[in-house]
Amino acid sequence: MTEVADDVAAALAAALPGRVVTDRDAMQAYRRDQCLLAPAGRPAAVVRARSTDDVITTLRTAGDHHAPVVTRGAGTGLAGAANAIDGCVVLSLAMMDRILALDVPGRTATVEPGVLTGDLDARAREHGLWYPPDPGSKAISTIGGNLATNAGGMCCAKYGVTADHVAALTAVLADGRVIRTGPPTRKNVTGLDLTRLLVGSEGTLAVIVDATVRLRPFPAATATVVASFPTSQQAVDTVLRIASVADPAAVELMDRTCMRAVNRLTRMGLDESAGALLLVQCDGPSADQEATTCARLAETGGATEVLHTADPTEGEMFMQARRTVYPALERLGTTLLDDVGVAVQDLPRLLDAIERIAADHGVLIGTFGHAADGNLHPTVVYDATDRDAADRAGAAFDDIVAAALALGGTITGEHGVGSLKTRYLDAQLGPTERELMTGIRAVFDPGGILNPGRGY
Repeated sequence: MTEVADDVAAALAAALPGRVVTDRDAMQAYRRDQCLLAPAGRPAAVVRARSTDDVITTLRTAGDHHAPVVTRGAGTGLAGAANAIDGCVVLSLAMMDRILALDVPGRTATVEPGVLTGDLDARAREHGLWYPPDPGSKAISTIGGNLATNAGGMCCAKYGVTADHVAALTAVLADGRVIRTGPPTRKNVTGLDLTRLLVGSEGTLAVIVDATVRLRPFPAATATVVASFPTSQQAVDTVLRIASVADPAAVELMDRTCMRAVNRLTRMGLDESAGALLLVQCDGPSADQEATTCARLAETGGATEVLHTADPTEGEMFMQARRTVYPALERLGTTLLDDVGVAVQDLPRLLDAIERIAADHGVLIGTFGHAADGNLHPTVVYDATDRDAADRAGAAFDDIVAAALALGGTITGEHGVGSLKTRYLDAQLGPTERELMTGIRAVFDPGGILNPGRGY
């Protein structure tokens, strides 16, 4: 390590006894998130914070030594935003995992960043409430990580993404000052919306140490529809028709490659001859009526098979097919998960482009995602031990991003830019917009120590 790295590691160990890891082997587990193609350096130290005071001390010490700080949750990210930088301090918030308050009448919860998203939802359900953001990784991802990327999920078309459920934040600036953004009131237009600015900033503006999030009453009922279509165009046409007459909580799409992978893992018996599978879940008092309408639209829209149930257990079994897609694809090889978004009506054009890209590069790509809001996750499967296969996977990934941009879409819908997608920023953002973002970042972190080179 360099002299600066040695010095900051020693200073942290002295200031935070029992909280700091400097052993090279022990730090290995903190070097990267789940994106294997994003670079990962070797940290000078890992701080396992247990309190806001630990975070303050870490940031002040790192600032004194001009050492970069990479904040980390559970490491489930998919864009390299939590990957270590050579000589950095990795600030792990995983041990800050308390649910500090649950206000049932006010329908809010105040939590530390290390709380697992699924654990918060389970606690809320004990009181007839729920936490709507539902990323596929909610059983293992943390609230802090979800805040950092403004995570979405299957229910975001109806209920919105993480930012839509955040009332207030407490965060520590790079110089150790503590800020509080937003009151827990439903309405507030006092000053600029710093809460929205911090959510999705990927650890580049401040370190969030607690969040007050909004809860909702648990839905009275659910009903689920599964429909197989010969083509993706027919599936998306049905999605558009559904949107004009119903308000489903989730509208998910899977291609044939995903269906085959899920069948191989679970033996669910999905129709592998279909071009696309649509899963629609409605909730609330009129759930079954809405689902009946959705099923009828699927039938008249060309679906070859339509299943409809108002039984919540059976419905969850159907939705589990969608939740199983990524683990099923992982069983086939190393995965490179993309995260692009286009207007819903452009989904067939994007899906056709992905098929051509897979053929052009000779790679397997399974595509699934949130059809109701146009956010897809094309997943390239390859052999990481084969250099040529890895190169072709990377080229296919680049072409998928380019295809989304050519359709007026976005390079990331919910996973963030991280270090994986910084090279695409100029293709989506104008120079003036980037200048503004850089200026905002400098106001929050003049020394540039928070996650440098990531995000924007």
